[in-house]
Amino acid sequence: MKKDKKVLVIIPAYNEEDNIVKTVEDIKKNAKDVDYVVVNDGSRDKTLEILKKNKYNYIDLIQNLGLFGAVQTGLKYAVEHDYDVAIQFDGDGQHQAKYIKDLVKEIDDNSIVIGSRFVNKRKPFSLRMLGSRLISFAILIACWTKIKDPTSGMRAYDKETMREYADDINNPPEPDTLVYMRLKQKKVKEVQVEMNDREFGESSFNITHTIKYMTRMLISIFFIQPFRKRK
Repeated sequence: MKKDKKVLVIIPAYNEEDNIVKTVEDIKKNAKDVDYVVVNDGSRDKTLEILKKNKYNYIDLIQNLGLFGAVQTGLKYAVEHDYDVAIQFDGDGQHQAKYIKDLVKEIDDNSIVIGSRFVNKRKPFSLRMLGSRLISFAILIACWTKIKDPTSGMRAYDKETMREYADDINNPPEPDTLVYMRLKQKKVKEVQVEMNDREFGESSFNITHTIKYMTRMLISIFFIQPFRKRK
């Protein structure tokens, strides 16, 4: 990782009292050349108390804004503090900080770098991965770009891209807006990473949520993103 590159890791956290210490300490140990900020997204458990007790760098949202709102808050922070690279990094302990340097390494030549589970490995067959496969196929049709792990929440953004995501409420850092970014000729690359299984808490992705999410993404990819005005 280049020493002169100012990097911020953005950690959205909602009810992650059992995971947030492990996540932050992993970054402090294995990505020492970067800064971090935890965005406490209106947690109802002891997440905020833990952040204060450990004197972690954090932003406390007074209400739950959802993943997009938390990430966008972190991106605004990155822009305001003149960071060169912003890394989106889950607070549930599934992402591994040792791969941050690999994402940053590729950002000089790309606008968005995705930490992908499937660059060198086959995607398993499951209901959730079926949704991922459909979204990958839809992105390929919409903008002729092959993205193997479009739902990965581990992403790096260059300075220009983080500003676009921070300033546009209609541009959440989701799989569908990758189509918009590619149609703007922004370069997107995937690098291989490994992810841990969630140890504590429950994922918000159940069968109903997965189907709704997949449907929303497909509608956006085909009927919204290609027709957005590109500034």
